[in-house]
Amino acid sequence: MSKVEGITTRQGLNPGDPLPQPPGHKSHGRFEQVLRAGHFAITTEIAPPDSADPDEILKRAHLFDGVVDAINATDGSGAHCHMSSLAVCAILTRIGYSPVIQVSCRDRNRIAIQGDILGAAALGVTNLLCLTGDDVSAGDHPEAKPVFDLDSVSLLQTVRTLRDEKQFLSGRVLDTAPNLFMGASINPFVPPLENRIDQLAKKIDAGADFIQSQYCFDIDLLTSFMARAVDMGLTERCYILIGVGVLASARTARWLRENVPGVHIPDAIIDRLDGATDPKQEGRNICVELMQQIKEINGISGIHVMAYRQEKYVADVVKRSGVLGGRQPWAPEQMKTSIGIVS
Repeated sequence: MSKVEGITTRQGLNPGDPLPQPPGHKSHGRFEQVLRAGHFAITTEIAPPDSADPDEILKRAHLFDGVVDAINATDGSGAHCHMSSLAVCAILTRIGYSPVIQVSCRDRNRIAIQGDILGAAALGVTNLLCLTGDDVSAGDHPEAKPVFDLDSVSLLQTVRTLRDEKQFLSGRVLDTAPNLFMGASINPFVPPLENRIDQLAKKIDAGADFIQSQYCFDIDLLTSFMARAVDMGLTERCYILIGVGVLASARTARWLRENVPGVHIPDAIIDRLDGATDPKQEGRNICVELMQQIKEINGISGIHVMAYRQEKYVADVVKRSGVLGGRQPWAPEQMKTSIGIVS
């Protein structure tokens, strides 16, 4: 326990309390502790609901209990409007989950972004993913005015300024800096492939502590990319988690490949789904196999499972893959009854 001006604050006694921050750690969060301990980490994500009901968030999070170490809350993914990432993370944090707040540069300028980062840290959020963001033309509000005051690299530099230099970009000094474990995204699977490793290096130089990648459906491309990352010493400076996806059908795979920028799905994957008697099961089988192969690649610290509208299958693919090696990530025991879940 610690005392601040006569007020005693508790650490780790209740699910939402901050954990003690070990020496050398950037945050007091569980996700960072898992990675620094050398465990192979699993993360996933929640697409915030079109709702103001917090129980919708908790019921979705419950699907991941015991199989993931952190949960991303997307920030207007695809330029579609949903509950804010900050609100989702605040709801998850008070139960004890380890959320990753995603911050997109599309919708807010540096004044609003810095304020949100401080607010997230004050609410107990310890992990942050810096994103440039999809253009508004891709979403359901194409008439909205895009901001893009910052991009993903300058956002990383902004967070590092707040955290490490304890000041705003303006130079004004902070009273208390945000203790955040910060990350960025990469996509090793789209041309020009030779530039992707340089993009990774740039984000690590800007301060990224961890990386989450776009969907991986091509192990050969990933192996080549990671060999270069290891040779350059990048995996010694940053934890890299590779994204995998649960595909429901060949039709879904084709739609993702044709409509989501940066998604690379080889024809062999689509042909396999086309020929399956149970495409949904085959999609999960593919995901399991990819996870097992990814874990064997040198320099990879974990996997980020993306299963939009198929969140109920995340536990299945993680358990069948065996990538946790018998380790069971933390989950809140009291959460089921608090939101009326009956096992």
